[in-house]
Amino acid sequence: MTRTQKTILILFALTALILGLTVTKALNGRGEADSAGLTEAGIILLAQSRSVPAVSMTDQNGQPVQLDQLKGKWSLLFFGYTYCPDICPTTLAQLRQVKSELSKGTLDHLEVVLVSVDPARDTPQQLKQYLAYFDKDFVGLAGSIEDTQTLAHALSIPFIPADTRKPGYTVDHSGNLAIVGPDGRQRGFIRAPFDTQKLVAQLPKLVKRD
Repeated sequence: MTRTQKTILILFALTALILGLTVTKALNGRGEADSAGLTEAGIILLAQSRSVPAVSMTDQNGQPVQLDQLKGKWSLLFFGYTYCPDICPTTLAQLRQVKSELSKGTLDHLEVVLVSVDPARDTPQQLKQYLAYFDKDFVGLAGSIEDTQTLAHALSIPFIPADTRKPGYTVDHSGNLAIVGPDGRQRGFIRAPFDTQKLVAQLPKLVKRD
């Protein structure tokens, strides 16, 4: 191989290296930008997904549901209750607004689930009637208080069970949402309070991750 040929090969190698580094930097930058956009919208993804406990609940149609079988869609789990005076109706109204501005393609891969922290009062009929005020496609679930606590603690969205002997009792709970991926594993959280416009912009990117 002549000196000229060696020089040309070295130049090709250097060019390929520089091009590779440039593409890698661009892709990394794009990934960082996407992550930053999700974070600005309050969407926090876990470094490692978590399993969801196999607790049994009943939906608003009276059908049994195994929480570890919550698969096929990206599910946004909100722990609340139908007699809630403030956080719950506000949150559900915001999620209804977000849904109204998302494309059908995104909505086909997304669902909102209300997990009741007040199973003593939230019967299937009560859940169905309440959720109908917001969105007919919202899912309502209720189980035993023990199973509900197990699920809430596993998803790091705890609540304080109320003394149901007191009339007109309220339940202290978080306004955050748990994100469960289409594989049935927890992928992260959405922090309250919500910026609906940022969620509208970022949720389509979330559901495209798998």
